[in-house]
Amino acid sequence: MKTIATAQITTDVPGQAFFERWADMATWPAWNTDTEWVRLDGPFRTGATGILKPKGGPATRFVVTSLIPGREFTDVSLLIGAKLTFQHRVTEEPGGRTTVSVHVTIAGPLAFLWNAVLGKGIAKSLGDDLSRLEAAARAAGVTA
Repeated sequence: MKTIATAQITTDVPGQAFFERWADMATWPAWNTDTEWVRLDGPFRTGATGILKPKGGPATRFVVTSLIPGREFTDVSLLIGAKLTFQHRVTEEPGGRTTVSVHVTIAGPLAFLWNAVLGKGIAKSLGDDLSRLEAAARAAGVTA
């Protein structure tokens, strides 16, 4: 398994606001510049599946492999010969602060190829996408 990118922010936006944005996958393109569209098959829960369409790339199936509401979720994109994993974590800090982190890894026999194709773009956009997600979460007006 190879780490492609990590990003982290600490904010006054409640963690629940981030989970509401993540759960509403149809709105991901509003804050994730690499995504054209996302469709989730059913509710946002462990085992949920869907399809996402990256800009400039083919539609890709994914699965939510882990979901602990309010704390973390992991989704895995099923690429040919590799799995691209996004682990999202929210930690409520003292004083009403929230730390949000995203860790992206790739594994599988063709991981080297997919890393060459996707790695730099993901690494370049992840921090900015997290900042736009924070703005979207703030705009949603969720309070603790």
